[in-house]
Amino acid sequence: MMSEMLDKLSEQILSILPGTNCCGLGGCGKSTCRECAAAIAEGESITLCPACSQEQADMIAEVTGRDPVPVQKKVAFIACSGSATGLERHSICGSCEAAKAYGFVRGECKAGCLGIGDCVNVCTFEAMTLEDHAIKIDREKCTGCGACAHASACIQKIIYMVPADATNFIPCSSTEEDEEIVRQTCGYGCISCGECERACPVGAISIINNHAVIDYDKCEGCEACAVKCRKKIIIDEYHDITKLKEKVAFVACNGGFIAGEIYKSKGFDKCAEAVKNRDPKELNLCTTGCVGLGDCTLVCRYDAIHVEYGTAFVDVDKCVGCRDCTYACPKGLISIVPYKGVKMVPCSTTNDYDEKNKVCAVCCEGCQDCMNNCPNGAIYFEDNHAVIDTELCENCNICQYVCFKGVIAERAVPESNYLQRDALKIGKESE
Repeated sequence: MMSEMLDKLSEQILSILPGTNCCGLGGCGKSTCRECAAAIAEGESITLCPACSQEQADMIAEVTGRDPVPVQKKVAFIACSGSATGLERHSICGSCEAAKAYGFVRGECKAGCLGIGDCVNVCTFEAMTLEDHAIKIDREKCTGCGACAHASACIQKIIYMVPADATNFIPCSSTEEDEEIVRQTCGYGCISCGECERACPVGAISIINNHAVIDYDKCEGCEACAVKCRKKIIIDEYHDITKLKEKVAFVACNGGFIAGEIYKSKGFDKCAEAVKNRDPKELNLCTTGCVGLGDCTLVCRYDAIHVEYGTAFVDVDKCVGCRDCTYACPKGLISIVPYKGVKMVPCSTTNDYDEKNKVCAVCCEGCQDCMNNCPNGAIYFEDNHAVIDTELCENCNICQYVCFKGVIAERAVPESNYLQRDALKIGKESE
């Protein structure tokens, strides 16, 4: 009699469950939905099936005579941008397992998404698709069943179930220790600097195996990690990280306006190649100036740096201070400076007066008038050009007034855009 009652209850529960078997890979740990329903009927949690909605869980509570249980809806998240692994094997490997066995080539991330789509094949809710060898998740369709996160579906073990209302994400699982290799491999690679971990007010972020991981049981969705992330890879769906920033890139060159075109005429299309293979003196160009072929623009994920008249310029409204461009510049002309209204000297010339004026009309003359008149001692000279200490600069305008060539530039930012000041209070007061 008891067995018949359990069978009947099990059938009722089965009719309530989402009804698509998760290939035995779902979070319930059962081989089929029928087994899951039977386990619930026999006393296991009414939320044993992670794909159940709150409405379905309430219905199960009603037919079993148990108290309702709140359901925390979860969705799948792939901790990888999908841009640095599997590029060589998509056409010859039929599965992620085969692709991993095939091996990796130089320049690939060994810990990233292989992009073949084993996880897509086990998703019975059609929430995952493969687009240009990158896995896309439709969060509206995802039920959080957990099948894709099973080790047999993701051999890289980089798919996690996260709260559906989560707003911060770190799309990286890199285990690489060398920061420069990470930057060369992937624009979204975590360099494990630990800034996010130190900034989190609730201890929700840890550096594990050389990449940052968020503990969603602790995360409160504040913007601290996104603001502090050096590479600006933390996806923050609540705030605009193009404004929530402390620093931006700066190119220490005013430009001779012709370098890029001259190098192109000599057959070069990359700054690094031009610097390595051609002496700028032979071309009557500044030896320290911007090459102007745009290596820096290729690595910028925010379209914040572009080349105008042969020189790279930064759009501070778009720049997030991720530093990728600083690594891409073969001459080391790009640095990271405070995102505030301070003065900067866009020149790095090391030539003497006569030589620098032969190749550039907008260079620092080296007259030292700016240094001699700065009331805070914020300006000093290094290798024949002025340098401004942004920590000491108070933006008083005297240096600009005395610079007869008008070289010194102001990195002005409207007061209305100083959102990072509120952001660093840690919280949502600025919203």
